[in-house]
Amino acid sequence: MYKLPNEEGVMIRVKGLKNVVCIGLALGMLVYAVPRIDIGGGMTAETVFGVVWMAFALMIVASHLHELLGVDEETKRELAKVRRMKRWQMEQMVRGKRKMLQMRK
Repeated sequence: MYKLPNEEGVMIRVKGLKNVVCIGLALGMLVYAVPRIDIGGGMTAETVFGVVWMAFALMIVASHLHELLGVDEETKRELAKVRRMKRWQMEQMVRGKRKMLQMRK
């Protein structure tokens, strides 16, 4: 999360600023490069390179959109919950309390 000041000088959180910038850069790169890439020349090395390059650029856009839209927020919350439980169990072991809780599925 990035923090930016608003009109009153109070810092506010901006979700996904990095993702928005990267999407803009990748789309700009595509807009600039696609008209210059020769794709209609058959199965030449030039054509294969152009298709693979465009596929990678579109994958970059898709991955940043996936992160920006928060598709796997529930998974992140579950992983954080598991990490907190493991940390708590480790603290209990260090303090000498041997009782370990089982995680519910």
